[in-house]
Amino acid sequence: MRLNLNRLDYTTLIGLVIAGVAIAGGLLLEGGSLYDLAQWAAALIVLGGTIGAVLLQTPLKTLKRACLRLRQVVIEPQLNPVQLIDEIVSFSILARRSKLLSLEDEAEAASHPFLSSGLSMAVDGIKLPDIRKALELEITLEEERARTDARVFESAGGYAPTIGILGAVLGLIQVMKNLSNTDQVGHGIATAFVATIYGVGFANLLFLPLANKIKSRAATEAAMKELMLEGISAIAEGINPKLIRPRLEAFIPMQDRSPARKLGEQKREAAA
Repeated sequence: MRLNLNRLDYTTLIGLVIAGVAIAGGLLLEGGSLYDLAQWAAALIVLGGTIGAVLLQTPLKTLKRACLRLRQVVIEPQLNPVQLIDEIVSFSILARRSKLLSLEDEAEAASHPFLSSGLSMAVDGIKLPDIRKALELEITLEEERARTDARVFESAGGYAPTIGILGAVLGLIQVMKNLSNTDQVGHGIATAFVATIYGVGFANLLFLPLANKIKSRAATEAAMKELMLEGISAIAEGINPKLIRPRLEAFIPMQDRSPARKLGEQKREAAA
């Protein structure tokens, strides 16, 4: 039975709140009003125009996948590398004592599907080069899919400011049509530029951060899969479990390593 390895990523929510409060607070400190930004026509132009441009350039299948990937922005996968290494080492000890075939049942119960798949291939007697080739291909393709999905939001971040300028120009056209009413000219110009604020704001506070978070998640996931791949290879090669742990712990910072291992490295550094 696999563990639930996900939790809510509060940094995403906190970041949005801080950005919103800072902008609104700055506006109020300057003597403005939140009502100044409540221009639904400007929001419609920017969001509608941006979504339309993204739809125009993005295949529907990619767009659906990118929207589904938004879950990774607010839900953080909890892959604890120390626990993962402990799990791999326990598998290696069992394989060394009772041969690889003894891992058949344990492989199905591994905490991550990637680890389960790799161990199953090793148990089935597939040669190590073929195992590495298959798993490395999976890592590469998944990273490329994540980058493709992130580019959807990067595109939205590129279009939004330009469409915001378009909205501002449309607003100015309406102002120019009513120059005879001098009392409304200043208000009309100020209102027109709200579209520009929306465009720049949506791009830099929403679309581009979403793209970067998706790529960050993909990089973290790829690193953990590389760790699992090294562990699977070591088990398939029959390497001593005592040698597997230091090999795998090279993937994580020293301060995050298991206490016993970290203490041993500190002692060696002190002796040197």
